[in-house]
Amino acid sequence: MFQKNLKLQNAFILLASYVFYGWWDWRFLGLIITSSAVDYWCGLRLGYVIAQAPSSRADEGSVAISIDERENKTETASSFLLIVTRNPKFYLTLSILFNLGLLGFFKYFNFFIESATDFINLIGFQAHASTLNLILPVGISFYTFQTMSYTIDVYRGKMEATKDPVAFFAFVAFFPQLVAGPIERASNLLPQFFKRREFEYQQGSDGMKLILWGLFKKMVIADNCALVVNPIFENYQTASGLELMMGAILFAFQIYGDFSGYSDIAIGVAKLFGFELMTNFRTPYFSRDIAEFWRRWHISLSTWFRDYVYIPLGGSRVPKAKAIRNIFIVFFVSGFWHGANWTFIAWGGIHAALFIPIFLIGKNRAHLHEGEHMVPSFKEIFQMGSTFLLVCIAWVFFRADTVGEAWGYLKGIVFHPLISGVRLSSYLLSIVLISILICLEWIMKGEQVFNFRKPIIRYSSYSAIIVLILFYGVFFNPQDFIYFQF
Repeated sequence: MFQKNLKLQNAFILLASYVFYGWWDWRFLGLIITSSAVDYWCGLRLGYVIAQAPSSRADEGSVAISIDERENKTETASSFLLIVTRNPKFYLTLSILFNLGLLGFFKYFNFFIESATDFINLIGFQAHASTLNLILPVGISFYTFQTMSYTIDVYRGKMEATKDPVAFFAFVAFFPQLVAGPIERASNLLPQFFKRREFEYQQGSDGMKLILWGLFKKMVIADNCALVVNPIFENYQTASGLELMMGAILFAFQIYGDFSGYSDIAIGVAKLFGFELMTNFRTPYFSRDIAEFWRRWHISLSTWFRDYVYIPLGGSRVPKAKAIRNIFIVFFVSGFWHGANWTFIAWGGIHAALFIPIFLIGKNRAHLHEGEHMVPSFKEIFQMGSTFLLVCIAWVFFRADTVGEAWGYLKGIVFHPLISGVRLSSYLLSIVLISILICLEWIMKGEQVFNFRKPIIRYSSYSAIIVLILFYGVFFNPQDFIYFQF
């Protein structure tokens, strides 16, 4: 009876996920279904091949397959195919190439064509780009990485291949976090589809609190900041230095409220269904250096690159020169993952340049086990302020349409008149709302939201947040989630 109920639950989640994704554009359901099918099959084959060669470890190289001595060791097409298809690396490579090929075609095809054309024209030859009018499937950057984690972990022997297609397909398409994360590991989320899930009041209560907090960050903080940020970036040539500074700062809170707000909503909705997703943000703007920032910002992506790119390259257990190379590769790929634009690569390069000095002096693991004091010291305030400033500078490249516009924006902060035509009142509301966000997050320390002991304070907080959400939802134009474009 338990297994029957579990299968029905998983089937319902799969159906709901496909309806959710197909509501955007049903034609792209074929992509996520195909991606799921390929990795499900690769996982089955990996499990079978590894089981057939218990004396060989998948991460130590290929499985040795002997050829019939009676054929005098003459290689034939069939024997070669037999060797290849009994090699776990074949199925791992097939999975990675398929998923990266899918992602590369839809997300980067036009970028590579246009970049190659620009380079050819730059060296004196004439070339004309021929691009496709491709629509980027929403969430493709997230679910391709999520499903790749499955085949990689099966190959590494960290988990067994699943034989339940409904559970696996539901894991890939799990609708709360499908289109903007967190990017869940198969080793964490997939086993939860095989466990008894019953509604629990405390889990449901925690989920509703996270949903409420996520809606506040998105609708009240991020969408309000967008109303100020968008005009500034669109008219940066004529904006004053102070306006440009405010634009960069407010965009930092816009993207944080937008992305972390979605993550909170996704984690909260998952709790209502009995699932536990990983934390994706831990108050990143309280970081005291760039290394700490990346332990707090988009944790699911940064740890994915750490475990599946950085460590396999050798991580930090290699000579310094190679370790620096590995850091640059990770930040380069991280920037490129966000979009087919040189601005994202520049953004990743800036963070690499800021991270490497900390790594070289051995401080990249500083503050690892430290918690914030209720009243920060002057040193901590300075560290957090300077780190936030550097992050804001990098965000300008992330937000700008081109690298040239980003440089023009930053130069405008320095060389444009400081306060020409600035109306401070236009920023007052955003500053007040951001101050509320900062105070609440400092008090909560990024842990349980609304965890106030006194009921009057707790319910007053609920009421105030709900009123603000309803007010902004009615009187302001809602903005799309920024990370839907990735």
